[in-house]
Amino acid sequence: MIQLTAAGKRFGPKILFEDLDWLITPNDRVGIVGANGTGKSTLLKVLAKIDGLDNGSMSIMKGVSAGYLPQDGLSLQGRTVFEEGMSVFADLHALEKEQETLTRSMAELNPASEEYRLVTERFHRAETEFNARDGYTIEAQVGAVLTGLGFSKDDWKRYTEEFSGGWQMRIALAKLLLEKPNLLLLDEPTNHLDLEARNWLEDYLSNYPYAYVLVSHDRYFLDVTVKKTAELWNKRVNFFTGNFEKYEAQKAERLAQLQAAYENQRAKVEQLEAFINRFRAQATKAKQVQSRIKELEKIERIEVPPSEKTIHFRFPQPKPSGRVVAEFKAVSKSYGDKAVFSGVDFMIERGDRVALVGVNGAGKSTLIKILAGATAVTSGDYTLGHNAEPDYFAQDQYKELDPKARMIDDLGVVAPRATNTELRSILGCFLFSEDDVFKPIGVLSGGERNRYALARMLMMPSNFLLLDEPTNHLDMKGKDVLLAALQDFTGTVVFVSHDRYFIDKLATRVFEIEGGKVELFSGNYENYLWKKKGAAEQSAKAEEEPKPAIAHGAKPAHRAPHPVAKPEAKQETKPGKLNPIKLRQMKERRRAIEDEVTRLEAEIADFEHALGNFRSAGETATLTELLTARRGDLETLMAEWEEVSKLLEANR
Repeated sequence: MIQLTAAGKRFGPKILFEDLDWLITPNDRVGIVGANGTGKSTLLKVLAKIDGLDNGSMSIMKGVSAGYLPQDGLSLQGRTVFEEGMSVFADLHALEKEQETLTRSMAELNPASEEYRLVTERFHRAETEFNARDGYTIEAQVGAVLTGLGFSKDDWKRYTEEFSGGWQMRIALAKLLLEKPNLLLLDEPTNHLDLEARNWLEDYLSNYPYAYVLVSHDRYFLDVTVKKTAELWNKRVNFFTGNFEKYEAQKAERLAQLQAAYENQRAKVEQLEAFINRFRAQATKAKQVQSRIKELEKIERIEVPPSEKTIHFRFPQPKPSGRVVAEFKAVSKSYGDKAVFSGVDFMIERGDRVALVGVNGAGKSTLIKILAGATAVTSGDYTLGHNAEPDYFAQDQYKELDPKARMIDDLGVVAPRATNTELRSILGCFLFSEDDVFKPIGVLSGGERNRYALARMLMMPSNFLLLDEPTNHLDMKGKDVLLAALQDFTGTVVFVSHDRYFIDKLATRVFEIEGGKVELFSGNYENYLWKKKGAAEQSAKAEEEPKPAIAHGAKPAHRAPHPVAKPEAKQETKPGKLNPIKLRQMKERRRAIEDEVTRLEAEIADFEHALGNFRSAGETATLTELLTARRGDLETLMAEWEEVSKLLEANR
């Protein structure tokens, strides 16, 4: 479809990539990865013919239709959302109108005339093309894509200019998916999607009939959507077969082989140089010396590329808070007549890492703002625990910074005891090196300012971190180091993220905000999906079963309000084989359950010990409630562990 030969591209004096040979075939599913600033978006623009090459050539096969989605910047207006989606099928609308015109002509013409024959032939061709392109289903196609990307039916009637930039990008993505070009070029397509829309897009791309090339920093999204990985690193584009997980394994193997080859070659070179230096002055060894010199000159030196820069930091460990960090009792929040949520009850304890999930607009940011004290509840009680010190990182945190201040000076105000060397080291951890540290905050890009705002927050230790999309604008390496630091953090974390891998690895509890309610789940995001799926299957099965008649005046049997959901209802059925990605997820889930069980058992022991030392009736009641809840969580986790273990045993 597209072939690049010896392709090279510069950005000013900086070489982004060079000597690139790449053939994109009709069934390719390629993910482009690399650190921020390596040229991923530029390479995508080259493929879309928006940007040109500085060196080499690009040839495109006849008939290739490429559809490009940038990261942001698109704005649509003048039509409703549904009309905008339908505009993709303008040629089919024209074909449909032509059929109507031809039908009227056939009714007026003499069936025996030559003109009638020509009109009927044209009508047959138009009708065949219309049917072949599923012309009668275009409204259903538009509805399915808009629904999958999170637009409600009420949204379909709204004009596109009423939507924010992120939703505008969703509309642009919807149009691109409906067009179905034979080469999709997507630059960070998940940036503006919530988890539900992201999961839908994963399924859509898995069934996409043509090729696509995409840029993403979401490793789970890459794992399930791509079959080839192109890595921009050290001015080169290296190709790896398989998804992101396989790319990481292959890259490590290649680097190990390259390092071994480099060591062997260096030993060989040192041996030759030692011989030459030792016998250079001896006439009897002149022939052997010349032979060694020629051999040395012919050696093509192996170069080991420099190691990639990554963010390295550790959170300063805070002073401990009380056991209960935050508590909601019958909390409701409204903006005017619009209710965000109501009657919310939950308790966050020391050491919890809580992920807030739900569709965009469900109230995740509102809930985290209430926890931070940035907005008040409409009704109910929110109690901040003893010694709990909230620290809030907003999506637009950088807007609060002084644009005229230099980074190193502003950071020095936050950490007055730090030396200049220490401040530069901290900024270096966030990829601000050399003279970059003297830049005014106002000249930084959105991603750079977000990185700096995160670094600034980390200089002020707190034991209750509230993070709204902390991974935005971080590359994969940055996400990995942030994840490791949060996993080691001894305080309490509540966070909003649309990165499924990040949630899976960090969360110990998941709060789902949906329909004005907040439902609590123990475990990570994978466990949350497992329980949701099990509950849905159990509900569907209950609806299929005939309901027993209840005698007049009899009371229905009491049912537990939250039955334990079992993912596999049919115990007799032999579990099916899992694909490699799902198998890996199950293994990780079992390890996560085992870690969570250990943590819960320790908490239960602490509660039992605390109950043995009476202090007050109120504290005893609270501890008893917590102990009961933790025992219930432990029972649920053990049941899940058994189910996961059965699946893994069946897939040995």
